[in-house]
Amino acid sequence: MEEIFVAPHDAEGDRLKQARLVKLNNLKEAGINPYPYKYEVTAKAADLQEKYKDLPAETETEDVVKVAGRIKAYRNSGMFIDLYDESGKIQIFSYKKALPEIEVLKMKNVELGDIIGVEGIVRRSQKGELSIKTKEITVLSKSLATLPEKFHGLTDVEQRYRQRYVDLIVNDETKDKLRKRSRIISIIRNVLEQKEFLEVETPMLHSILGGASASPFVTHHNSLNKDLYLRIAPELFLKRLIVGGLSDGVFEINRNFRNEGIDITHNPEFTAFEVYRAYKDADYMMKLAEELCEKIAVDLYGGTKVKFSEAELEFKGPYPRIPVAEAIKKETGLDVLSMDAEEIRKAAEGIGMEMDGTEKWGQVVQEIFEEKVEHTLIQPCFITDFPKDVSPLIKEHPEDDRLTQGAEFFVNTWEVGPIYSELSDPQDQFERFMEQVKQRDAGDDEAQMMDADFITALENGFPPTGGMGLGIDRLVMLFTDSQSIREVIAFPTLKTKF
Repeated sequence: MEEIFVAPHDAEGDRLKQARLVKLNNLKEAGINPYPYKYEVTAKAADLQEKYKDLPAETETEDVVKVAGRIKAYRNSGMFIDLYDESGKIQIFSYKKALPEIEVLKMKNVELGDIIGVEGIVRRSQKGELSIKTKEITVLSKSLATLPEKFHGLTDVEQRYRQRYVDLIVNDETKDKLRKRSRIISIIRNVLEQKEFLEVETPMLHSILGGASASPFVTHHNSLNKDLYLRIAPELFLKRLIVGGLSDGVFEINRNFRNEGIDITHNPEFTAFEVYRAYKDADYMMKLAEELCEKIAVDLYGGTKVKFSEAELEFKGPYPRIPVAEAIKKETGLDVLSMDAEEIRKAAEGIGMEMDGTEKWGQVVQEIFEEKVEHTLIQPCFITDFPKDVSPLIKEHPEDDRLTQGAEFFVNTWEVGPIYSELSDPQDQFERFMEQVKQRDAGDDEAQMMDADFITALENGFPPTGGMGLGIDRLVMLFTDSQSIREVIAFPTLKTKF
C-alpha cells in the first residue's frame, strides 16, 4: 500500500495558515502574481559579502543588484529582512517613506518563509551590516506553511526525514552534510577519471540474483511475464565489460537494493561505487581506497584527521593489513588456521557462540570475526585473507587454498566495502556457484544463483583483475560525523506513519 503521511490536526497551525491566506489574497487583489514564472538574479549573497567586504559602515554605493531567496528573519514590520539564498545571508533594508505605495503593500504582505526577489542598491549600515536598499520587491513564492522555530527541538526526529524540505530550510547542518555527500561523490569520480577509468551503467533489473550475498526485492515484468530482481550489486555485469575489453578500468556509481533490515548503517536502497582494473590485484585496490579517503579528508577538512563522535580517525595511508586469522587470534586466542571444521565449531561454542553443527569451516571463521573482532576496528584498516567458503567471487590465496586473496575495508567498526583479486578461472567459478546453489537449496535465501552466462563470459578470457566496492552512504557518514545513515540520505526509507 502506498505510504500516505497525514499531518495531525493543529488548531494553531490552521489559524496561522488562514492569516497567510489573507496576505496571499491581499497580493492578488493588488494585481500581484505571488507565483511568477521566473526572476533574473544578478548576484549571490556570498559573492556580495566578498566583493564588498571592505566597504565602510554608513556607505551607500551606486551598484544595483537583484538577489533572491527565502525570508528567515523579519524585523520592524519588514524594514529589515534576512534573506537567505543557497550561498548565505544578505540583509534587505526597506524604507517605507522612500518606496512607492505598491512596494509598501508587498513589504506588509510578505513574512517568514516566503521566497522573494529584491532589486536594490548595495550599502553598508551604520552597524556594519552589508545590505540591499530596496527599490523593488518581487514576490516569488508565498509560503502557506509556518516554519518551526527550532527544528532540532522536535521530539519526533523522524519528521526531519519525512519533511526533508523543511529540514533543509531551517537546518544548515543538514544542507552541509548533503552538499558534502555530493562533493565526496565528485572527488571519487574525478580521481577515477584521472586514472583513466571509464564510467559505465549496468542493469538495475536482473533475471539472476548475483554479485553479492543478500536478500533481494522482487518485481514482475508484465510484458515478459517473469519475475525480476532489483539489483543487489552490479559486479557480474562490470566484469563482463572487462572481458569485452571496453576499458582496462571501469566503474559505476550505482544504486543497489537489498531487502534487509533498517538500522543506523543500513537502508534498503543505498549508493555504492564499484570499480575494476584489469591486470591489477587486491593490493592495488587497497592503495586506491587509501588514496580516495585521503583526498576526501584533505578536500573537506584540509588534513587527513577527521573527527567522528569521540574518536579522531586518521585517513593518512597506508592502513594496516591484518589477516582475519591473526585478528581473531588477537581477540580470542583461537588459532583458527590449525583447526578443521569440527574443531572450530567446538572452539566457537567454547567462547560463547551458538553453532548448529552444519557450518563450514569458513562460515565459522566469519561468524567469530563478526562477533568478536569487528567491534574493535576503529581506525581505517584492511582485514585480509577471508575464507573461500564465504567468498564465492575471489581468487584463491596462493599459500592456503582455504582462503582468498582479498580484503574488507573497516573504519569505526563498520565494513565500508570489499576488495578482491577477482576470480578469473571459469571452472573454479562454476564450482563456487554450484556450492552457492547447494546452500540456496538448503534454505539460504542470500546465497547466489548459478549465472551460466557469466561462466560463458569468463570462458572468453577474463584478465587478472582487481575489484572494489565501497558504500557511499557509510563513507559520507564517516566524513560528516553522522551517527545514522538517515542523516546522509536525502529521502531515507521510513516506516509507514498514519
